[in-house]
Amino acid sequence: MSSALFQPITIGSTTLSNRIVIAPMCQYSAENGRMTDWHLIHLGHLALSGAGLLTIEATAVVPEGRITYGDVGLWDDATEAAMARVLESIRRHSDMPIAIQLAHAGRKASTDLPWKGGKQIARDHADGWQTVAPSPLPFAEGENPPTELTEDDLKRLVDAFAESARRAARLGIDAVQLHGAHGYLLHQFLSPLSNRRTDDYGGSLENRMRFPLEVHDAVRAAFPADKPVTMRVSGSDWVAGGWDAEQTVAFARALEARGCAAIHVSSGGLDPRQEIPAGPSYQVPLARAVKQGCGLPVVAVGLITDYEQAEAIVGTGDADMVALARTILYDPRWPWHAAAHLGAHVKAPDQYLRSQPRRYRDLFDVD
Repeated sequence: MSSALFQPITIGSTTLSNRIVIAPMCQYSAENGRMTDWHLIHLGHLALSGAGLLTIEATAVVPEGRITYGDVGLWDDATEAAMARVLESIRRHSDMPIAIQLAHAGRKASTDLPWKGGKQIARDHADGWQTVAPSPLPFAEGENPPTELTEDDLKRLVDAFAESARRAARLGIDAVQLHGAHGYLLHQFLSPLSNRRTDDYGGSLENRMRFPLEVHDAVRAAFPADKPVTMRVSGSDWVAGGWDAEQTVAFARALEARGCAAIHVSSGGLDPRQEIPAGPSYQVPLARAVKQGCGLPVVAVGLITDYEQAEAIVGTGDADMVALARTILYDPRWPWHAAAHLGAHVKAPDQYLRSQPRRYRDLFDVD
């Protein structure tokens, strides 16, 4: 019986050789939004991993949308040129499809690098700035409150997302993922805990979904029609009265009606009061709920480390794909090892073919 994890899947015009997705992972190593040699090393070695799709980290559509001063951006010619250089080098040696996650951090912006504590940086500091959000509510107690976005501000942000999507298209990127999870701006609009607006962008579920859907529609119109636009969501805030699985399903259905190609279901990140029942596959029930509630292909993520675990998630239909983040940082050849364990095949660069173990003589696909 063939492995479900290593069956191809087509999303839009993009065919993935297997169901393993490399999730976007911030590296906090850009300079003024511009990718550096670190990104070439980081993305380059992951592009040789045998996964089905590589996703570029959360990429800010405006400078103030960065989580930290070290975040990647795609808002001007300089940031586009830096990304073009990295992608050109990677593509010389890998044909793995590449997606990009477009993002705005909202009230969780202007923070220090994680290994320097990750605390909010004051807006008058050289590496800080004034944050913005749906409502003037800080993420954590004691932080500088964000400025509430006006409707004109929202229109400018919609345009910024669309412009970044056009830049991504010029770069030949295969898919766009919009970051609607982990307490960043689009998630801040969705959740009643962070969105206390009284205009057309707050209150009811329909109103709270309005801005994220406007962003999706603008990006969908700006990106080539045959290439997929997807959304990453938090399936739950893990806080009473917050965003939950039922609302996520409603959002997924609205996205599906607008031509969204897939949905990636994570959770949390919006509120420090969250109580997350972390453990292997702890977010898979949220992915399953979305999978059962809409027709979109679903990506599951979260403490997926074991080969049989990933196989079961896809094989039982809980999700169509699995996404790896910290797991594949720790083991960049995880897809090779999973294929060997499950009796499947995986692509490896010609330069590495002789590394195939004797006991797995048919592991590597050879043209």
